Amino acid sequence: MDQLYREAIIDHYRHPRHYGCLEAPDYKAHDLNPFCGDELTIELKVDDEGIIRGVAFDGKGCAISLASASMLMEEILHESLDEVKTWTREDILDMLGIEIGPVRMKCAMLSLKVLKKGIYGLDQLEEEELD
Repeated sequence: MDQLYREAIIDHYRHPRHYGCLEAPDYKAHDLNPFCGDELTIELKVDDEGIIRGVAFDGKGCAISLASASMLMEEILHESLDEVKTWTREDILDMLGIEIGPVRMKCAMLSLKVLKKGIYGLDQLEEEELD
């Protein structure tokens, strides 16, 4: 099973879903992992009912950070903002499906950090706020 998840991560890294930019996004945020240089920008289009109708991300980084962003974009498309606000570190780890060591944890969590930063309109979001 672990191999299946690893293959999914490599596929999302090599062929990221929703990579690029949206025209006139409703939410946009950017952040980076200063330890390794990974950086992401996430953009969302949201309808009047608070449902996410468009997603995009752009950035550079390792396989874990870019695959996490690609997988997260797929998961949140057509979800409500209220639902997405409940996502935690455990949701990301479950989505990735492999054990992530302490060195790679910031890489794996960067997409969630940027997403929540954009939704909440925050300039800074502490790691412990992802739980």
